[in-house]
Amino acid sequence: MVEQRIPNPQVVGSSPPAPATTTFHTDANERMATEEDLKKAETADEAEEAADAPEKEATAEVHAEPRSEEGEPSEADLDVEGAAPMQLGYVRFVYAAYMAGAMLAAFLVAKIGHVGWYRLGQWKPEFGEPKDELIYPVAGVIGVLAALYYWRKPDARQYANEVAEELSKVTWPSRKEVTNSTAVVIATTVFATVFFALMDQFWKYVTDKIYSF
Repeated sequence: MVEQRIPNPQVVGSSPPAPATTTFHTDANERMATEEDLKKAETADEAEEAADAPEKEATAEVHAEPRSEEGEPSEADLDVEGAAPMQLGYVRFVYAAYMAGAMLAAFLVAKIGHVGWYRLGQWKPEFGEPKDELIYPVAGVIGVLAALYYWRKPDARQYANEVAEELSKVTWPSRKEVTNSTAVVIATTVFATVFFALMDQFWKYVTDKIYSF
């Protein structure tokens, strides 16, 4: 005989079987975990945006190049323009010194050439008067060549660099300090002049009285 088993009838209103309950709780836990991951991801994105916000604002300010209402450059533009000469450092003094040396050499050569031509014209009249249109260009070329010669000479350029570096360390007085110092010097000079003039007249009067006896 074959034994037949009849499954237990499900009563209405009773709880579902155990496997269905386990599946329901698993789906709920997965749903909660997914929501927590999404919240964490949103929080991380907001934190990254908040951290990148100052950098974006700084970049926007740099590229904006603000101008004043009257069209004048802003303080940032003035700082950039003022920093441009400082990029050369003390080297700009070296360039200025070599340029001044070239001009001085050209000036001296021009004067010497003019005097030499004049003396030569007195000795031999066929040379005539000095021609400045020839002397000045030649003097300029000689000045430039002299500057280039000393520029290519390592010892001379090193000496010029050292002197310029020391000069760059000098603290120059401001306009206000120069004005105050000049006023003090002028006032002191006037006071000393008046004082010694009065003293001279006083002692002159005294000596005249002494010698008049």
